[in-house]
Amino acid sequence: MKIFHLNYPNHMKPEEQTGPLSMALGFFDGVHKGHQKVIGEAMEKARQLDAKSAVMTFDPHPSLVLGGRKEEMFYITPLQQKVDILKEMGVDVCFIVRFTSNFAQLQPEEFISHFIEGLGVVHVSAGFDFSFGSKGQGNMGLMRSCSNGRFGVSVIGKQEDGQQKISSTRIREHLKSGEVEEVCRLSGRPFKISGTVVNGDKRGRTIGFPTANVEPDLGTFVPARGVYAVRLHVQDEMYDGVCNVGYKPTFNDPDQKKLVIEVHIFDFDKDIYGERVTVDWYKRIRDEEKFPGIDELKTQIERDKEEAIEFFSI
Repeated sequence: MKIFHLNYPNHMKPEEQTGPLSMALGFFDGVHKGHQKVIGEAMEKARQLDAKSAVMTFDPHPSLVLGGRKEEMFYITPLQQKVDILKEMGVDVCFIVRFTSNFAQLQPEEFISHFIEGLGVVHVSAGFDFSFGSKGQGNMGLMRSCSNGRFGVSVIGKQEDGQQKISSTRIREHLKSGEVEEVCRLSGRPFKISGTVVNGDKRGRTIGFPTANVEPDLGTFVPARGVYAVRLHVQDEMYDGVCNVGYKPTFNDPDQKKLVIEVHIFDFDKDIYGERVTVDWYKRIRDEEKFPGIDELKTQIERDKEEAIEFFSI
């Protein structure tokens, strides 16, 4: 997949010719089943029109520019993960447009002129609620009326699951509640977090359950506190495990609020400090708990491990 970073007004075209494009438009945080429908339509039209399939997404999230947010933005799929998913889907070209205050002030017709017609797009696909241009004045009805037969337009209707719209907002709510199985269902794949294995307090070793302490990448959305069945990817291998997200209340001072992600990897004894890893989240096992002592904690971890082993054996 070819990746091009574009920036208005100085760098609005890629460094090389791409040929005719069938392009999906959207921020696509999560690349869930609703997004996949939009992207799939662009890919199908590319086949029909003998064009290349393309996705245009934006960075950072528009709310950071338009809403004046000062706090960190947490993404379901940080940019690199989003790009990796698009590549796995078989998309030919990805445009990442820098979302700036200048870009946000573009009139809808200017957006179409520069970023649709200017890129050689022969077909545009987007969701029914996609908006563009200054103050979101542009919608897909305007996109169609402005096309004047120069490019085709597909508008994908609301995608539902359980009579509710499949949306990034809905997935975020499930993550806040730790409902990672629902996230798997709405996304068609497990929720993923990438990060680096860092030194922890090594207390897990002393109770027979050594863990990898994962420092997630900046801006990563972390599921709710609790214990989960996960798979960890490291050094081109994948391992089953259980993960605790929380503050380790059995050991720690309740006033110390350092959230940690600790993965106990089954049948694993390598030193992986400093390694890049990805954690796939499959099932929530229980809430984080404070136990009266070490023995009770060890007993519960063993139960958690057995539940995860049984889940992955199905």
